[in-house]
Amino acid sequence: MPLQDWMKIISVDDHVIEHPQVWQDRLPERYRETGPQIIETAEGHHVWRYEGQLYPQIGLNAVAGKPPAEYGMEPVRYDQMIPGCYDPAERIKDMDIDGVHAALAFPSFPGFGGGVFQRARDKELALACVRAWNDFQIDEWCATAPDRLIPLGILPTWDPVRAAAEVERLARLGTKAVSFPDSPVPLGLPSFHDPSHWEVLWDALEAADMPVCLHFGSGGYVPGFSFAAGSYDPNAPFAVAIATFSTNLMWSTADLVFSGVLQRHPNLKFMLSEGGIGWIPYLLERLDYTWERHRWYQKISRTDRPSDLFRRHFWGCFIDDVHGIDARDTIGVANILVEVDYPHSDSNWPNSRKRIAENLVSVSDDDVHRIVELNARALLHFGEGR
Repeated sequence: MPLQDWMKIISVDDHVIEHPQVWQDRLPERYRETGPQIIETAEGHHVWRYEGQLYPQIGLNAVAGKPPAEYGMEPVRYDQMIPGCYDPAERIKDMDIDGVHAALAFPSFPGFGGGVFQRARDKELALACVRAWNDFQIDEWCATAPDRLIPLGILPTWDPVRAAAEVERLARLGTKAVSFPDSPVPLGLPSFHDPSHWEVLWDALEAADMPVCLHFGSGGYVPGFSFAAGSYDPNAPFAVAIATFSTNLMWSTADLVFSGVLQRHPNLKFMLSEGGIGWIPYLLERLDYTWERHRWYQKISRTDRPSDLFRRHFWGCFIDDVHGIDARDTIGVANILVEVDYPHSDSNWPNSRKRIAENLVSVSDDDVHRIVELNARALLHFGEGR
């Protein structure tokens, strides 16, 4: 098998279910009543209450250890999850079972890119909540095993100056990456094409050499499920969204490639989190085809080929993608990372190492090592390989 025992899998997309005290332990006293806290409903569910609104813990977000026949969208309680969902010491044990060395974990209650706080009414409270989550990642979650758990940050997306300041603070504290909406527009924010709004943030990220994770759905739009901001098709099963999740990141990639951002910020790096990779060869072909024919009259670069920009600025991330691995040379082996997605429904836990090995069965040892470990170490500045 090409996945040798000495190769250490680094998952660039797992998730943490925040325990009930994350914000109550960290927010100033004046914010604790309106800040996030877990309550029990009359139906016996554990839900988050924030600014008077209730947010259920969706069952699909914590199904590790359950057979697919028991998956569901209904709210869940902490005692219905395995402890590795919310306890970092138990998470390490579950990673050991799974044959995974290290992992970067996205938020749950705040949304993958902090969208709950973006939509909040009280932005001073929201800023305190963002910082509290980031502090939790650093001083509690990742501090449990700093050689195994990789710090990720979220940002106050409603204020690019404050977002840039948070990037600078996180860089000083050792955070390795930040999550950002895969498209800001559905959240009511300026697009990637705005020539000035996000510049201070891109400057800060470049200075910190900190990659940006664009997680599927973090912009609030879910393909095949949302049809307008804040509204949903009641007749569409969520299976449509699950099956077409990568289309979000096709949009994000094309948006950024033609935005001018990459020319103004040549050291920006984007991770296409939970996006799969099998679609990348087609999109690169289509981007180049479009550029060849339409660059002469549109406000896009006439000199930078999109596929070249992709290989300098983007990393594709896959959980289970045999088709994508077969096209690895077209994508670029240096631009591929692995994900486990624990404890979500796409995860192969406790058989992730086995399934990753099956995906990579026809790949050379050198390329396997790069895909499962070395690419992530270099991009995230995380430890050293063999």
